[in-house]
Amino acid sequence: MPPTDTASSPAGSGVSDGEALQEMYRVTSDYDRPFEAKLRDLLDLGREYLGVQAGFLTEISDGTQLIVEASGDHESLQSGESCPLSKAYCRKTIQQENTLTVQHASLEGWEQDAAYEFFGLESYIGSKVIVDGDLYGTFCFADVEPRDQPFSENEEVFVELMAEWVSYELFQQRARERIKRQRDQLEEFASVVSHDLRNPLGIVEGYLDLAEQTGDPEYFDRCRNALDRMGTLIDDLLVLAREGQTIAETESIQLSDIATESWQHARTENATLTIGSDVEITGDWSRVQQLFENLFRNAVEHGSTSPRSNTREDAVEHGSTSPRSNTRE
Repeated sequence: MPPTDTASSPAGSGVSDGEALQEMYRVTSDYDRPFEAKLRDLLDLGREYLGVQAGFLTEISDGTQLIVEASGDHESLQSGESCPLSKAYCRKTIQQENTLTVQHASLEGWEQDAAYEFFGLESYIGSKVIVDGDLYGTFCFADVEPRDQPFSENEEVFVELMAEWVSYELFQQRARERIKRQRDQLEEFASVVSHDLRNPLGIVEGYLDLAEQTGDPEYFDRCRNALDRMGTLIDDLLVLAREGQTIAETESIQLSDIATESWQHARTENATLTIGSDVEITGDWSRVQQLFENLFRNAVEHGSTSPRSNTREDAVEHGSTSPRSNTRE
């Protein structure tokens, strides 16, 4: 609930409850300013309103407290500083449901606490920052001096409102990053589809031209094979789109077998395939076949143009005048 007394000011503060709320609204509703700039303004506002030395946002992960942004001159409460969570006041903030407040730490049982020994803070107020249902960190204000009066309900609500705003902004930031990743993946997927389907389409086009020129029905069979290959690629790509970059099953594959089949589906034109020693690999047949088809096509398109290219290192050699692929094992 919002602060109820908008005319009063916290002890040591020249900012009333109402003025603090109005300024917080002004800062957070400025959509043209980046999150980091508004966060710094809120920390400055909170320090002034609460009359304390330091304000800071933390990120808590793997037992460590990292200060993401800070306002004030406490040397251990600066942006980029970190410490074990066991030495932080915030470890108790995240353990309770409501905002943690400390009026006078040394009189409230903190004098032997590791956090008190490390930071020396006498007064503290902190609220959890939850992002997408998970703990992100804390939003806090503190001072090395104790307070004359406990933190009021209005002050607690003020800190909670700022922590909730930070939670919302961080959630939106993550959502934008997630959308960008998905858009990048979609663009990559479209590129893969275009690249992998181009080869069988080229084969169909080439053999249709030959069939038209020669009238040989054998070329139509090769067109059908290329179209079947396109159907398989489309099915595989749809699975990839639904399930991501996962491989459901693997099998033992003879390298010569998959290389030969991949060569038959690749548009290699005036080139022949030479296979040396055979080996057995384990993998997903369809993915490995796509790999070899792309490899063969790139080798033909960008490889050596010398007809003498027949070394062991050259899997693809130029020089054949026949569009038919000759495989030698």
